[in-house]
Amino acid sequence: MARLHTTSTRTRIGHFAIYLLAAVLVLFGLPIFAGGIWLMTLGGSWYYTFAGLGLLVTAYYLGWRSMAAVWVYLLTFAVTLAWALWESGLDAWAQVPRLLAPSIVLVLVLLAIPGLRRMVPPLDRRSGVAAAIAVAVGGMAAVTLYIDTENHPLRAQETLGAPGTAQVEPAPATAPQGEANAPQGEIVPEVPTSGVPQEIAATPVVYEDPIVGEDWFAYGGNNHATRYSPLSQITRDNVGQLEKIWEFRTGDLPENDEPFGNQNTPIKIGNRLFLCSALNKVSAIDAATGAEFWTYDPQTPTDAIGYNASCRGQVYFADPAAAPTDLCAARIVFMTHDARMIALDTETGQLCPDFGNAGIVNLLVGIGDTAPGFYAPTSPPTLVRDVLVVGSQVSDGQTREAPSGVIRGFDVLTGELNWAWDMDRPGEKGLPPEGEIYTPGTPNMWTLASADNELGLVYLPMGNSAVDYWGGDRSEAENTYSTAIVALDVETGDVAWHYQTVHYDIWDYDLGGQGTLVDFPTPEGPVPAIIMPSKQAQFYILDRRTGEPLVTIEERPAPQGGVEPERLSPTQPYVTDFPNLIKPDLTEADMWGATPLDQLWCRIQFRQAAYDGVYTPPTVDRPWIQFPGYNGGVDWGGVAVDPEKGIMITNYNNMPNYNQLVPREEVDAMGIVPITDPDYDASAGSGSHGSISPQALSPYGIRVNAGWRVPFTGLLCKQPPYGGIAAIDLNTREVLWDRPFGSARKNGPFGIPSMLPLEIGTPNNGGGLITSTGLFFIGATTDDIFRAIDIETGEEVWQVTLPAGGQATPMTYEAGGRQIVVINAGGHDFMETPVGDYFIAYALPGNS
Repeated sequence: MARLHTTSTRTRIGHFAIYLLAAVLVLFGLPIFAGGIWLMTLGGSWYYTFAGLGLLVTAYYLGWRSMAAVWVYLLTFAVTLAWALWESGLDAWAQVPRLLAPSIVLVLVLLAIPGLRRMVPPLDRRSGVAAAIAVAVGGMAAVTLYIDTENHPLRAQETLGAPGTAQVEPAPATAPQGEANAPQGEIVPEVPTSGVPQEIAATPVVYEDPIVGEDWFAYGGNNHATRYSPLSQITRDNVGQLEKIWEFRTGDLPENDEPFGNQNTPIKIGNRLFLCSALNKVSAIDAATGAEFWTYDPQTPTDAIGYNASCRGQVYFADPAAAPTDLCAARIVFMTHDARMIALDTETGQLCPDFGNAGIVNLLVGIGDTAPGFYAPTSPPTLVRDVLVVGSQVSDGQTREAPSGVIRGFDVLTGELNWAWDMDRPGEKGLPPEGEIYTPGTPNMWTLASADNELGLVYLPMGNSAVDYWGGDRSEAENTYSTAIVALDVETGDVAWHYQTVHYDIWDYDLGGQGTLVDFPTPEGPVPAIIMPSKQAQFYILDRRTGEPLVTIEERPAPQGGVEPERLSPTQPYVTDFPNLIKPDLTEADMWGATPLDQLWCRIQFRQAAYDGVYTPPTVDRPWIQFPGYNGGVDWGGVAVDPEKGIMITNYNNMPNYNQLVPREEVDAMGIVPITDPDYDASAGSGSHGSISPQALSPYGIRVNAGWRVPFTGLLCKQPPYGGIAAIDLNTREVLWDRPFGSARKNGPFGIPSMLPLEIGTPNNGGGLITSTGLFFIGATTDDIFRAIDIETGEEVWQVTLPAGGQATPMTYEAGGRQIVVINAGGHDFMETPVGDYFIAYALPGNS
């Protein structure tokens, strides 16, 4: 009797489980079926309508506990499998939303077989309808595969053209400079065709860039920014033995959710390492042991933080005319978030009394009234000869009346202003006239400049004008120098040459990486060159003396339309005979998510948006897809070059944005105001993950979904990889290897780390360094791992987990007979990596 009771209980439980499964299938089947119909009306795939119908019919037969449920779902799954393989092949990550959930459902349906009857429900009206639907499922399967075949991504690619061409035929070559086909207000850059400017040619060679080796003199090693060290103690054979030898913590951590993200690369001179914290504390520590000599705290207030609290670097200068014992015979110069430039004695940490006002230069002089955090330097000055070249971050998306992007040169000994380059005040090199300020809203340089001390040129990677996504009132000079490489004569502040990488930039495609100076191989021999990476993952390689391109750059037709059709440039420049890392234009099949429902949502969004490839114009009537997004391609990490092997290594991002302009009246009605307004709320106007930036004094605000995230789960709409790393041979101009970069261990739905050691290719920011032994050291990824990579194969040969995000570029030097590698694990709020205050040093055991 007890056995019969137990059996009956188990039966009831089994039946309940079947009914529960049926309910779950209805719960998911209804939105998939309805969403599938919606997608069909937008011209998208028919598969989801079929799949939703299959789930509903399966649920119906499960409700009757009929074996027909198994057969219907087997058909549904078979079509799903065929469709998934046809659409995305054997790409494992692409198949996650297509096959993972359907496979789980398949297992559950098969487990239900013991509780199912071997007959169909009675033939009443309800079952007759269900039977008709079941027949329709089979018919829909055939229709789905046929129609989707006509819209297959490969077929669409054949129709629309090759990736990166904006789906139009390329123009045969770059238009002659100044040709009449340039849009009104757009000035095609005047690039010299040969020769060196006379004033440069006549400059005597009295300055040299220091050679990196025992020491690391600047952010990129030295002003050439190759991020290369000839040190050879750490090799591919022994790198696995690296161990942490010291750790230094600055104590700078957020207290009230302030946006921290330090990206400091220390400098090392002699036996001292100089580093900078998130709030601009500068410390001198023993390079071998990490022991602290001194720390200077400038008392930077947290309300001065702009985009985030970051201090990328400092510069070092030794006065050749001073006695070694003089105060500030050698000095460190750095900038603070509240716009001070400070000089400190390297031995004591004391302020240099003859620099500026008792050691401090006020960088707000000439900028005018501004709000805290609006004009907030995060990168170090660039020391060229004896001139400190200074730019600044200016917060994006706030108002057309933003602080000026003026570039200034200061005397490294006195802090006096030598010159100012205010592009809208040509010929005026000093402070603005009494009662005036430097031109508001002009393109700024928030990142790092590189320089050639011998030529006396500094190379500025320029951003775009305020505001980013509308340019209707930009000046002629702004349209000339926005998103351009600008070479200034460091003695005079005059423009020696410039080259624009994006015409009429309304996509926030500012040049974020530091240019790298190399001797570039050409058929006529090596040429002094600058390699400038871009957010479109192209590499503009120019003669650094003249700005003449050393690679072929074609002006190709660009998409037109949007809200400024009369002002858009008809063409955009593409590098054609040197590898770029631009990925193919997105298709509906590239949409992703954790489940079929996520992927369906992203497909619907894709079909609703305007998208014509790279440089799709901003729109107000519907969203537009920006791919790559503003965090695409190469950002502040730049590239690294091994000058001996002629190999360039770069990490890059591969993510879209989902943007939409918002009419001014709607922005105002929502109470969204710029940073200068007394009612400003920083949390309401960041403009990064779906929030709106005001873009005051323009017709539109801007809503940016950076990375294009799926609602609810927080995953990205585009399928992985989201970031990569590649090696390019400068001699052969061939890609040696190109692979996804970063594991899935700290990524997952709902922000829950999956801890899976699978290479998904994560977003990444921050660069790396190359050693003469063929190793590339880099953090950058969102999995908080610091890696060493074989530059010839791309193989990872060592890794260690960091206590916080490694979005800073590492450095290496020699101290105490050991080669030491140091990285700042500071994290990054936008990258959503853990924030920290760590500087960590690694070396081989003992004195090996």
